[in-house]
Amino acid sequence: MAAVLTPPLSIIRYSLRLRSCTPVRNITRPRTFVLQATFLPLRRQRFVRHICASVDEEASAKVAATSAESGGPTIFDKIILKKIPSSIVYEDETVLAFRDVSPQAPVHVLVIPKIKDGLTQLGKAEPRHSEILGHLLFAAKVVAEKEGVVDNFRVVINNGPGACQSVYHLHLHVLGGRQMKWPPG
Repeated sequence: MAAVLTPPLSIIRYSLRLRSCTPVRNITRPRTFVLQATFLPLRRQRFVRHICASVDEEASAKVAATSAESGGPTIFDKIILKKIPSSIVYEDETVLAFRDVSPQAPVHVLVIPKIKDGLTQLGKAEPRHSEILGHLLFAAKVVAEKEGVVDNFRVVINNGPGACQSVYHLHLHVLGGRQMKWPPG
């Protein structure tokens, strides 16, 4: 179907984006061409999906925060004990690094301390945690080297429900393998 060069009102109203525009030869008038255009609602769909994902993350973070004070084992405790399988990238006597099951970048590795010691989030850190906090950052650098992103990676720590922390066992996200945007979040 040939399209007129002015876009229909629905395109403007729903913020749709032109996906392709192809010249098509008109058989009845050999020397004229008509543009055939395909319009898809790309921006609107992405926007709706982003809102749904944000609401889900926020809801799960709030639920996790209510059970954080129970002191029960987290999913990370089960990964440390090898009760739940994971793709381990790095391990030493104090930290464990494994691939995130829901990666947000081509490289997305979580680095966690093997012993929680009350360190459920960065906001609960005390002077006695200085050594493990430094070691977690060093382990993040080692992970970035192993993954080949040492020159371009980001380390993220979510702290509390407002930052969408969903597991209350301190952990670092090592993200890389793509261009990071600023500001994040």
